[in-house]
Amino acid sequence: MDLKQYITIVEDWPKPGIKFKDITSLMDSGEAYKYATDQIVAYAKTVDAELIVGPEARGFIIGCPVAYALGIGFAPVRKEGKLPREVIRAQYGLEYGTDVLTMHKDAIKPGQRVLITDDLLATGGTINATINLVEQLGGVVVGCAFLIELTYLDGRKNLDGYDVTTLMQY
Repeated sequence: MDLKQYITIVEDWPKPGIKFKDITSLMDSGEAYKYATDQIVAYAKTVDAELIVGPEARGFIIGCPVAYALGIGFAPVRKEGKLPREVIRAQYGLEYGTDVLTMHKDAIKPGQRVLITDDLLATGGTINATINLVEQLGGVVVGCAFLIELTYLDGRKNLDGYDVTTLMQY
């Protein structure tokens, strides 16, 4: 299936010069959403994932159905102040500053094989922070799976040493 036909390109959003890749049109199609999910499920099986981790919010949209299909758990990564129990933190750089991601301190068992999922691989900053959280808790990142990779931003180089799969590239 050509998943690119289900992605809507929105010109000049959120600011001029950006060609935003909107995945909601893929999600609107049950057939395309299922196909994409099934592709990531198949990948998760090849890396023997025991837990799926995804950063908010689109990482939830990708990771939760994968975890459900595999019958394994999903652990959310959220912005600071959003998780109710004790958390660990990872700070990461943005274009103009920094932000913080958090994860429950008991989300991962040491040695647990973790697949990180998200909708988009751009610069790799969010995923690097997510990897940091997983590894702080003793988890083993066995792969990172994305719907879309923006190859012109070269985020894959920031994930050097990790297995990465993407379903579409722009």
